[in-house]
Amino acid sequence: MSTPSKQTPRPSLTATAARNNNNKPQPAFLFDKQNYMWMIGGIVLLLIGFFLLSGGKAENPADFKYDELYGFRRLTLAPLVIMAGFAVEVYAIMKKPKETDEPQGE
Repeated sequence: MSTPSKQTPRPSLTATAARNNNNKPQPAFLFDKQNYMWMIGGIVLLLIGFFLLSGGKAENPADFKYDELYGFRRLTLAPLVIMAGFAVEVYAIMKKPKETDEPQGE
């Protein structure tokens, strides 16, 4: 008769993670509060740009208002505001959060 072999219990994932961290603090969020504020600003710029781009419906389909459709607001201003909104979003994602000198958790 063979004796049943004893299997050692595997450590839980949290115990392994705690052992490998060496007391390094884990960030609560992926981005800092300032990054989220920049993201909100970029979304607001995008919404303003798309709002500026909208419109142009004529009451009479037979009338064509060249200045309304091909005006400065739709051809120049709105795309620039939308591009600025995307640039702010890229900046918000790439910006590194400020590091604090205070050790957390001690």
